[in-house]
Amino acid sequence: MNVRFLVLALVILLGPLLLKAQKSRITGIVTDSEGLPIELATVGVRGTLNGAFTDEKGRYSLSVTTGDSCVLVFSCLGYNKTQRVIPSVDGDMQVSVRMRRLSLSLDGVTVTAGRIQTNTLDHLDPTKARFIADPSGGSIESLIVTYAGVSSTNELSSQYSVRGGNYDENIIYVNGIEVYRPLLIRSGQQEGLSFINPDLTASVGFSSGGFDAHYGDKMSSVLDVTYKKPSELEGAATASMLGGNVYVGSASNRFTQITGFRYKRGTTLLKTLDTKGDYEPTFMDLQNYMTYTFSPKLELNTLLNFAKNVYHYTPSQRNTSFGTLQDVKNFTVYYDGSERDEFNTLFGAMTLKYNPSEHAMLGLQVSAFQSKEKETFDIGGEYWLEDVLDADEAGTQHVPIGTGLFHEHARDRLHSRVVNISQIGSLKSANHALSWAAGIQQEKISDYIKEWEMRDSMGYSLPYDEDALKVYSNLFSENELSSVRFSGYLQDTYKFRTSMGLFSITAGVRGSYWDFNKEFIFSPRASVGLVPSRNQNLTFRFATGIYYQSPFYKEFRMINTDSDGNQYITLNDQIRSQRSIHFVLGGDYSFHTNDRPFRFTAEAYYKKLNNLVPYSVNDVRIRYYGDNAAKGFTTGLDMKLFGEFVPGTDSWLSFSLMKTEQDRDGIKTPLPTDQRYNISLFFTDYFPNFDRIKFNLKAIWSDGLPYSTPNYVFEPRFRSKGYRRVDMGMAYLLLDNGDKTYDGSLLRRLKSVWFGIDAFNLLDINNVSSYLWFSDIQGNQYAVPNYLTGRQINLKLLIEF
Repeated sequence: MNVRFLVLALVILLGPLLLKAQKSRITGIVTDSEGLPIELATVGVRGTLNGAFTDEKGRYSLSVTTGDSCVLVFSCLGYNKTQRVIPSVDGDMQVSVRMRRLSLSLDGVTVTAGRIQTNTLDHLDPTKARFIADPSGGSIESLIVTYAGVSSTNELSSQYSVRGGNYDENIIYVNGIEVYRPLLIRSGQQEGLSFINPDLTASVGFSSGGFDAHYGDKMSSVLDVTYKKPSELEGAATASMLGGNVYVGSASNRFTQITGFRYKRGTTLLKTLDTKGDYEPTFMDLQNYMTYTFSPKLELNTLLNFAKNVYHYTPSQRNTSFGTLQDVKNFTVYYDGSERDEFNTLFGAMTLKYNPSEHAMLGLQVSAFQSKEKETFDIGGEYWLEDVLDADEAGTQHVPIGTGLFHEHARDRLHSRVVNISQIGSLKSANHALSWAAGIQQEKISDYIKEWEMRDSMGYSLPYDEDALKVYSNLFSENELSSVRFSGYLQDTYKFRTSMGLFSITAGVRGSYWDFNKEFIFSPRASVGLVPSRNQNLTFRFATGIYYQSPFYKEFRMINTDSDGNQYITLNDQIRSQRSIHFVLGGDYSFHTNDRPFRFTAEAYYKKLNNLVPYSVNDVRIRYYGDNAAKGFTTGLDMKLFGEFVPGTDSWLSFSLMKTEQDRDGIKTPLPTDQRYNISLFFTDYFPNFDRIKFNLKAIWSDGLPYSTPNYVFEPRFRSKGYRRVDMGMAYLLLDNGDKTYDGSLLRRLKSVWFGIDAFNLLDINNVSSYLWFSDIQGNQYAVPNYLTGRQINLKLLIEF
């Protein structure tokens, strides 16, 4: 009797717990209308706090009580909310849904919303580079420079500055592998093509600070590019007055490939410079990306790039007017001699990926970069510097200030080779995404430099010395470097949901060791993002971390001066990595105005800088001091308004405020990249009721940069005038095979044909890239501005097939 009573009591007490423990798991995949996975979609049981969110492959998993009925609610910013009613959960089951993008019909134009951003990595559409009016040839970077916190003051270059950092502080990845650029380039005219080919690009991610440990050791920004894997035959060809490019992609059951060739001259654009002469630039590159799938678990992909950039320049004459309305000066030069530069690079990479399960990946990456750079010039000239004064009816009066001769000579060679081998991997669970990498890199660089400049003012050689004839400046180097780096990272992303909303927390560490200076660096980084439950139109994020920049040759070339005044370069093996500690706080707010979607983004940041290597910037050439001689900080606010300024088109307006400061031996000056404000606009439009004509406009208005006098090369003494530029482009759709008009002709093989016209520097504003310094016999110095390109019309034709 007692035993029966005990059993009955246990059943009564534990029965509900046993029933409650009977759980069933509901899994599935959430995709959009095109079948692409949606990340960070919320999947919840209506009326409860039980929920989950999807991973980057759109998968979710949640537990519900067996036998209950429930209603699953699927929601994501930018998509219509979807529900699925389950009358009875009888066991584990799969529920997959397709969500339709939130759209509004406005006079026949479809407007769609954007995506959630929970970290500092923003995403942009690479197809917008197809029609952008860009003097550099239609690059991804031409879009990047319109983002908040990013600035560029040279339209001939694809380099950019991010939140007070210089060009060398930006890291670029293509398919997860770091890419490099030549080291000797000193002007935008020499630079040629960016590594990134927009025709081959599938996706672009960009972070202006506070990025994950997954990305390497740079202090400012990361640009993460992924190339396409074609699903069918595709291609396009573009021709313009600047050059041309063509690409072809194809796919079979296991094999995909995409190949692109680009060619650029830009002679007509360079003829708008103040210096007249024969410009013969020839820039070309060939890229190929291939993938082969051995089995569902094993894939191999390769990336190859060959670039040949030749710049031949024979100047003849220059006439530059500068100064103010009350103090006008004129600088005239007659040249003799020429310059010929070659920058040849070869890059190859291979990645082998093995997926032992749906949630795990193991891989091996091998990459190699080789650069052969040559810079040679012998250019002489005779110059006149004059004051231009208002005179009587006879016209203006020219009063000589100085006259003289100069001769510049260079024989520079640099060969570099970088080989990297890394093991990569990832492991994912319901809420965690763990990733890691460990690698070794060998670097070999040989550097031979022989430069000198002679100047004569009013018959006296500068610097004037009664006892000896001296050159104005010289520089010699003959160095070789062979070193090895070890590096690795470990990172985890944890996503979970509470009553407050969706949280995404990423934490990781990076470490590396370089045998040249025997330095080990350790970089912890973390970020947290929140999408509130009560208002998914809001997103908040915070990121912090330590970002080291290990020197890569240029930073530790130290300039020494012997007793005779000759300058030579030695390699400083006591150099240490520069360090930047980031604090980034930001958020997004999505809203609708006049039935059009918009997103406002704001980020405030502070960067504490240590072990800085002071540098000066001349055009795009960065010359470092060669030692860790400074510290400093950068702080600012970035804001961007993104949305449908015109229904059916994406546009954005960016505004940035910034302050930088470096402290070198108690002398506090702004960094050479200090731009106190920057405003940029990218605007797209079309003709109402006639969308065959597209219009785009890119405008930049930024503060001037600090510049140094020759005697204080690492201490800025004055600020140039601001950079202001407007580029405009229009394109007309000549043929659209979407309407099947040409089914019976050869034109049926074409998807579309576009004709475009661009107006570079529409307002014909004289922007300054650098300054040319001249001194008279009394030691007075004059800064002659080197103006950038003027107004230029460009015609282009785009054919897609």
